[in-house]
Amino acid sequence: MPISLPPIWFVGCGNMAGALIAGWRSADVDFSNAIAIRPSGKQVDGVATVTELPDGPPPLRCVLGFKPQKLSEIATQLAPRLSEETILVSMLAGVEAETLRKLFPNVQAVVRIMPNLAVEERQGVTALYTADDLPEHRQRLQFLFGLLGSAIWCKTESELAAIGSVAGAGPAYVARFIAALAKAGEARGLTSEVAGQIALQTVLGTALMAERRNETMDELARRVASPKGTTEAGLAVLDANDALDRLVAETIAAAARRGAELAADARGKAS
Repeated sequence: MPISLPPIWFVGCGNMAGALIAGWRSADVDFSNAIAIRPSGKQVDGVATVTELPDGPPPLRCVLGFKPQKLSEIATQLAPRLSEETILVSMLAGVEAETLRKLFPNVQAVVRIMPNLAVEERQGVTALYTADDLPEHRQRLQFLFGLLGSAIWCKTESELAAIGSVAGAGPAYVARFIAALAKAGEARGLTSEVAGQIALQTVLGTALMAERRNETMDELARRVASPKGTTEAGLAVLDANDALDRLVAETIAAAARRGAELAADARGKAS
């Protein structure tokens, strides 16, 4: 039986909002009450798509999925169209709940979410945060985002930002690692097609194996690496002076700094 949504607007529907919709569609969510607002007019599969804010009653849910830099411009037009029954759900990186509340003072609640692109395959991670008292709505949101993978409620926006910098950006970093693994295979004489196939399957299989066996990554690595063997020789390079740990930490820190910059910029425009 299809899962119904209340009247909902997707204001901006790029890669991430599109991934949410694709994941929910595969989970048999009914989008008959949904409208996607895209200035480009490009159709969103399975969802009524318009180029401007629609006429008619306010939605009960409104998902913000545009670039954070457009917030002040869009909020001017959107805020009067929402009501005290609307729950505002924001995917805008770095834009804090207090900033959103200033720009949308009449909505019932503000909920921030940080999904990652794997929600499209229902294997994603979505962090959620609200400062508002929403026991019933929290349960409903938990259910909906739980359809797409792990749904984690955060106690603070700092926790939300931390999850976003790891899980939200993580698919891009994992993709880079898979590409690097494939390039190394090509350097050893494999064709690009074979190298790409084995790199992707190796990462996919390793993740599934770790999940099903409930092993730590260190335990899994030790199980692969026999003493004085080839894997151990490779691990010695990654582990030397904590090279891999430091590189990943610097990568995540860079994402976190950019999130803080976006938050400061949004606060300044909302004040």
